[in-house]
Amino acid sequence: MGLKNYLEAIHSQYARGDSREESYYPNLKNLIDAIAVKLGKKNIHVTTLPKQTEAGNPDFKIWDGKQHHVGYIEAKKPETHNLNDVEESEQLGRYRYTFPNMILTNFFEFRLYRNGEIIKTVSIGRSFVSTKLKTAPPPENENLFLELMEIFLGFSTPKAYNAEQLAVELKKYQEPFAKISC
Repeated sequence: MGLKNYLEAIHSQYARGDSREESYYPNLKNLIDAIAVKLGKKNIHVTTLPKQTEAGNPDFKIWDGKQHHVGYIEAKKPETHNLNDVEESEQLGRYRYTFPNMILTNFFEFRLYRNGEIIKTVSIGRSFVSTKLKTAPPPENENLFLELMEIFLGFSTPKAYNAEQLAVELKKYQEPFAKISC
C-alpha cells in the first residue's frame, strides 16, 4: 500500500461519516506492513489493540519478529487537527515516559518520540483536505516519512541479561540526572 492508496482509504473511511478511531486501524496497519517490506524489515509484526501495558492502552504494538518489541503507536481521529494538545495530555505524558520508541498520529501527521523527546515530525497529507474539503489529500513528504519509519522500525528494546549489562543500561539514564542539583 502506497501513500496515495492509504490516504484515499483514510478519506473514504472518513467520508462515510460513521467511523470511530478504531475504524482506521486496518489502513495504518497495512501501511506499516508495506513500509516494513519496502525497508527490508519483512519480519515486522503489528498488533492492533494490544494488551494493556503499565502505562495504559496504546493502539498499536510493533514487534521485530525476534520477540523484541520495537515500539508503540498512539492514534487519534483524523479530525484531530492539533496534535500539540494531545502531546501535552496526561495520557501521552505517561506513554512518552514509559515507552522509549513511540509514534503519535492522526493518520496524516506522524510524530516520532525517542525516550520521551520528539525527534521527527512528518505530515504525509493535510487532514483538513479530507475533513473540510471532502477529498483525499495528495501525498506529500514520502521520503521523509520513509526516514521516520526507518528510524522507528530500526529500534529494538535493549535486553539486559545479567547484572553488569543492566548496570550499563541504567547508567545511560542516570547521567542526565546527575547534573541536576536539588
